[in-house]
Amino acid sequence: MERVEFGVKGMTCDHCVMTVTRALKGVPGVKTATVSLAEEKARVTFDPAVATLEALKAAVSAAGYQPE
Repeated sequence: MERVEFGVKGMTCDHCVMTVTRALKGVPGVKTATVSLAEEKARVTFDPAVATLEALKAAVSAAGYQPE
């Protein structure tokens, strides 16, 4: 398992946090995803043999937010 942390811009409320969390957990290989509105960050634990950082950021983008 690998753990990564990256910024997420565009979140304004708890609903946004839930949307980003759901998008990240929907990526195959993701074990855990924690999103912080206050820090504007996502922390994800995933299997690097299945998922990539690019796939995680693409899921955030597809949900309508800006990964950093």
